[in-house]
Amino acid sequence: MSDYCDLAPGHPFHGPYHDHEYGFPVADDDALFERLVLEINQAGLSWLTVLKKREAFQAAFDGFAIDRVAAYGEAERERLLGDAGIIRNRLKVEAAIHNAGVIQAMRDEHGSFRAWLEHHHPLGHADWVKLFKRTFRFTGPEIVGEFLMSTGYLPGAHRDDCPVQAHILAAEPAWARRT
Repeated sequence: MSDYCDLAPGHPFHGPYHDHEYGFPVADDDALFERLVLEINQAGLSWLTVLKKREAFQAAFDGFAIDRVAAYGEAERERLLGDAGIIRNRLKVEAAIHNAGVIQAMRDEHGSFRAWLEHHHPLGHADWVKLFKRTFRFTGPEIVGEFLMSTGYLPGAHRDDCPVQAHILAAEPAWARRT
């Protein structure tokens, strides 16, 4: 994403995300779930649109608390579809709720979403895509690739000469670990 390293610094939305989140390892399951939901919602839109709506997404999805979102019923679905602060796409809303339930089920076998990711690391992009398509809803190659890059499971979030890359390497993302 070499262009992002040029575009983002100093930008009010892209800058903080680029400098402090994009490519860094994420340990918290709710934060991983948020990243997955945001990537799903970016499909067909710009990342800037998603970043501008991020606070509204956090409020609408109860801080991306997996157990709360997995328990959403028809009333919550309709509330989300009526919320002008987020992206009101029925397939994306349904995917978020369904995927929260999938992550809940992962706890039984793996203990957490993060542990599931660690269990399957390292995979190549194509194998990750197959795994995500079997496991989650609304996850194609672009969504899976961006989710994994943004959370430190695939390289490529920053150029090697981007100052943020050194901070990411110091945080020991999965892709940089010897396996």
